[in-house]
Amino acid sequence: MKRVLDRNQDKAEQIRSLLKDRHVRMYNLISSPGAGKTTLLEQTCRHLGGSLKVGIIEGDVYTDRDAQRLKQYGFPIVLINTEGGCHLDSNSIDGALKEFDLDEMDLLFVENVGNLVCPSHFDLGETAKIAVVSTSEGDDKPIKYPMLFRDARVVVLNKMDLLEYTNFNYDAFVKDLRQVNPNVPLFETSLTRGEGLDGWYRWLEGETNA
Repeated sequence: MKRVLDRNQDKAEQIRSLLKDRHVRMYNLISSPGAGKTTLLEQTCRHLGGSLKVGIIEGDVYTDRDAQRLKQYGFPIVLINTEGGCHLDSNSIDGALKEFDLDEMDLLFVENVGNLVCPSHFDLGETAKIAVVSTSEGDDKPIKYPMLFRDARVVVLNKMDLLEYTNFNYDAFVKDLRQVNPNVPLFETSLTRGEGLDGWYRWLEGETNA
């Protein structure tokens, strides 16, 4: 495993250097299945419109359904099917990047395979990891999966509209999150309703203009 991770890290550093040279920011979205990664990308693509040049790398185990959902926004998409693999790695990202004209890109979004464990271990050369969780999953995710939440530059807590119908303990979630990562921005959203996204948009635009 150490050899695998070392090889992955070497390639990730090459990717990071390439993207920095081309002034492209790449965000790695990580969540459990169904937490809302694709819906977050849909809302973000709709908001950005033609203001930024965006590319999407869509990681999925077998299907292209999420990629099909995102096609309507007109941004270039590269699909990576892992065929059973539980995460993307830097070599697969390196291959996908060759399909983009990076000189014509501002942002790249990577929608990783739905999993909170494996994707957290594999650096893709991204600018930042984005953790997406939902109230329907339970409130214990930051303390059970600390690597992701420690490394995340942003946490999106989705399905706030379902909070009253679940046993999700909001105070416990925030306490655990702050124990793992005291200063990470937390954006509370209802993505299907398009609610609570202003903070995410401001953060993203601030990153782009930095």
